[in-house]
Amino acid sequence: MGETQGNISFWERTDKPPRSDVLPKLARVLRVSVEELLGEKVDEAETLPEADLPGPHGQVQRAFDEVRKLPRRQQLKIAEFVTAFVNEYRRKAS
Repeated sequence: MGETQGNISFWERTDKPPRSDVLPKLARVLRVSVEELLGEKVDEAETLPEADLPGPHGQVQRAFDEVRKLPRRQQLKIAEFVTAFVNEYRRKAS
């Protein structure tokens, strides 16, 4: 995302939302709309259809679809954990 851990931690600990230039990037990473990040109610008809893919990719997609239903703070913590996990895997693979 290009943001420091300090910024992400600040957003997790406070009610202050990220800057407007960060919101679209964060929404893409979490696979939610900017409106959902800000806690605005979103009409289900406006949301993207959920992927129904077979195999591991579909399983991961379904897991993240469930994460999208969690409060923003929990979503950010999960995104932080997954990013750290993937980075560690890449570090070990190289």
